[in-house]
Amino acid sequence: MMQNLLLGNEAVARGLYESGCALVSSYPGTPSTEITEYAAAYDEIYCEWAPNEKVGVEVAIGACLGGGRAFSAMKHVGLNVAADPLFTVSYTGVNAGLVIGVADDPGMHSSQNEQDSRNYARAAKVPMLEPATSAECLEYTRLAFQLSEEYDTPVLLRLSTRISHSRTPCTLGRRETPPERPFRREISKYVMMPANARPKHPLVEKRTRALEELAETTPLNRAEYHSREIGIITSGAAYQYAREAMGESASYLKLGLVYPLPCDLILDFADKVDALYVIEELDDYIETHCRALGVTVTGKGLFPRWGELTQEVVREKLLHRQPESTALDTQLPGRPPVMCAGCPHRGLFYALKKQKDVFVSGDIGCYTLAAAPPLAAMDTCVCMGASVGGAHGFQKVAGKKSVAVLGDSTFLHSGLTGLINVAYNQANTLTIILDNSITGMTGHQDNPSTGRNIKGEPAPAVNLEALVRAVGIRRVRVVDPYDLTATMDAVREELAAAEPGVIITRRPCALLKNVKHELPLSVDTGACTGCKACFAIGCPAISLEGKKAKIDQNQCVGCGQCVTLCRFGAIERGE
Repeated sequence: MMQNLLLGNEAVARGLYESGCALVSSYPGTPSTEITEYAAAYDEIYCEWAPNEKVGVEVAIGACLGGGRAFSAMKHVGLNVAADPLFTVSYTGVNAGLVIGVADDPGMHSSQNEQDSRNYARAAKVPMLEPATSAECLEYTRLAFQLSEEYDTPVLLRLSTRISHSRTPCTLGRRETPPERPFRREISKYVMMPANARPKHPLVEKRTRALEELAETTPLNRAEYHSREIGIITSGAAYQYAREAMGESASYLKLGLVYPLPCDLILDFADKVDALYVIEELDDYIETHCRALGVTVTGKGLFPRWGELTQEVVREKLLHRQPESTALDTQLPGRPPVMCAGCPHRGLFYALKKQKDVFVSGDIGCYTLAAAPPLAAMDTCVCMGASVGGAHGFQKVAGKKSVAVLGDSTFLHSGLTGLINVAYNQANTLTIILDNSITGMTGHQDNPSTGRNIKGEPAPAVNLEALVRAVGIRRVRVVDPYDLTATMDAVREELAAAEPGVIITRRPCALLKNVKHELPLSVDTGACTGCKACFAIGCPAISLEGKKAKIDQNQCVGCGQCVTLCRFGAIERGE
């Protein structure tokens, strides 16, 4: 067998391949995105980008009922979107195996909150596995399908940013074709009307009891005994931090099956160590279970409930050692993330900034960076698609014109229903769809409006203008956001209208490989007065050299948005 150094996400994809998975349907979300991208490289697996996570899970449910092992990947907030089908498929059970991968983001590297998905496993009463290495990502993916079919249940596979994006060695195996599972029509099993659902709940509880028995004996949960002065109960990335920090100066109970949790195994481990700690990221999930068993443990009284853990934090808390650090002689300036040079969203937000007393309801995407100075053109950002509903609610109560801003992929993910509500209830809002021809935030995945599928093959493209008109919006216009004058005129006119409107700003993402850029711009220092008007657009290619503006030729894509801002004609296009 061959051994490779794989990302955690890549290892999950390999596990899907080796398990004989037939279908993967996902919505991209960091840190889970690469699972589906790597899976798409295997021709034996049908892969697709779904419009949102709920649809992805529903597609996977249908596939598993049809007899094929199925998988759907998402980040933690995506599981909120997919919760509706998850809770009910826990009742129906499966035919072929169904696995749902969810990647949490402790530390909020790319997320708007820091939730702990283990709580979903307990609430939905479905088993959850949590790998701690790439090798376990591969192994646990295969085991998840086996558990799913053996216990007639969907299975959650929980990763985190560090597990998803770290590399460890993996032994690769061959693809195995699972036994055929043709669909059998069982209305009482699969049709969850109340009369059929009521008898299902006791069966779910019976299944949970069986899984609790499994938790006591499965090798997924294992004790590692070294020094017994300190015992640590942990899982996932936290196990790696604890193991590296403490080495053989502690014993470990590593939990790979994190729902349901074992009882006797924990009690036995607690009896064999002098002092017991629970090390886990985010919620006191394992700690609460231990305390319910009457076990005395130290957990969140010592370790934080937020952010990522590190080896240094574990050493500091358990060994009282301060982290070793080397101070720099000078303080480095902060480098907050910004929209890229040539980003087509920049012109639109500049136009919004120039409007007075307008509420801007933002959304999830790289354009959320427009909330930061110097643009500072966004007032709220909650979740995917919330911009449209939020603008509607604000306008109805405050009585002032409000603007919703969201991307093309986000609009198709969950903004469309909000716009239907706007049209149906006649909110006088302006919805602006930032159509950059890609799902930019997660690394350039196609979506239903791009005209390409996950493999880059031609696919029907949603006509955003026709779709918007179809839900009842009469005022629809398309502008090029590089044209600042036209963009500002469009925003001003639509804000003045007495009915809801939609502006589609259409210009491809500046980072797309097939986009041809103009020659970089430069500054005529003789004409430049140092007024800094060009800085108002927040382009990272523009800086100050002495008292004059300077344009970085390596970053500038020649978009020309800054040209409109210069009243002195000091910004020139190269020959």
